Amino acid sequence: MTSERECFVYIVLPNETEFVTAARFRISRTRDGEPVGELIYGKSYLARGNAVELDPTVLKLSSTQYETARMSGFFGAIRDAMPDYWGQRVIERNAGQTGLEEFNFLMQGADDRAGALGFGLNAEPPAPRRTFNRILDLEKLQATAETILNNQTDDIENQDDVQELLLEGTSIGGARPKAVVEDDNSFWVAKFSSPQDRWNHPRVEHAFLKLAKLCDMNVADSKIVEVGGKDVLLVRRFDRDHTDEGYRRHRMVSALTLLRSEESPAAKNDWSYLLLADEIRRTSSHPEQDFTELYGRMCFNALVSNLDDHPRNHAILAKNTHWRLSPAYDLTPTLTIALQNRNLAMACGLHGRMANKENLLSGHARFLLNEEKANFIIDDMINIIRSEWDSCLHRAGVSHQDCKTIRGSYIYEGFFNPIS
Repeated sequence: MTSERECFVYIVLPNETEFVTAARFRISRTRDGEPVGELIYGKSYLARGNAVELDPTVLKLSSTQYETARMSGFFGAIRDAMPDYWGQRVIERNAGQTGLEEFNFLMQGADDRAGALGFGLNAEPPAPRRTFNRILDLEKLQATAETILNNQTDDIENQDDVQELLLEGTSIGGARPKAVVEDDNSFWVAKFSSPQDRWNHPRVEHAFLKLAKLCDMNVADSKIVEVGGKDVLLVRRFDRDHTDEGYRRHRMVSALTLLRSEESPAAKNDWSYLLLADEIRRTSSHPEQDFTELYGRMCFNALVSNLDDHPRNHAILAKNTHWRLSPAYDLTPTLTIALQNRNLAMACGLHGRMANKENLLSGHARFLLNEEKANFIIDDMINIIRSEWDSCLHRAGVSHQDCKTIRGSYIYEGFFNPIS
């Protein structure tokens, strides 16, 4: 890494559609070679009557120069706006090299990254994009994604195809191949299947989102489209709203940022629904509603074995000046042969990560729920999942074989066992 790199941070303010310059971000190194991040809000930005913070925990509105030596110098809110694993693969393919620095990923990430932030080298922010890929472009995007996924990059004849994926990258959606398309005055994350999939991921995830909605959870809208004989899941982006003037971009930060944590193995001790509830108490404009939603989401993940419920798969969203828990997304089963014990990615009770009813009930007070209400939420969800599981999968078009394959994720034997 060079001794110092910096850029400007842009933001789309609530109820606006154009970027304004909010801050300057710099990465430098100490004498020991350790990276340090610095961020300072611009004076003209702080003077705005409608200025808002980049995140509600660390980067609050202030003339202070913020510094961090964690996460290679990247503040959580900036990390959340960076390309994810899939986006990084596309950027490396576009650059024709691997091992790029994180600052390169930040600068080469899509204009339409998750949340309301943008980054650039000029003090004057760029104009927002006005044209986007449509559903009819999905077959080309899917073919390009598959060649990158399979490391068959020599098969890509047109570099513009890679650029299209690069322009349509997003932090939402994890490591699976995807793009963003515009349809029906909305942005949709298009999540493709992979040749290595053991089941039809688009249709199964669609079914799980619908099942979660039946369990009275707030979930992202979704639909299935067929492209070139393959299924693609479209998930509506909840950090965008269409207006006649363009798209409003809403601030969004992950639970990883709220927890002031990171993705290293050593940091996983900080991954906790209970600790996340504490942070929501401090940041949400309607904490009691969000507590109930988060508790239900935690229980749903345990009941359907969504064991990849790490803090990047939870977020808070600000459509105006107030923060709320975002809709649920990335709900997929994780197959395991364990019949008696299953662990979520985050601690879900006083006994750690154990996806067990007794453990789920043990931390009810942190969600401002009494034991009776917490027990009702779990039992009601069990009844809905039992009665709707098969029909939800069938309505989503999940094949009989795939239903058998993922059956092991259904309410497992050890869920009701007492903790010894």
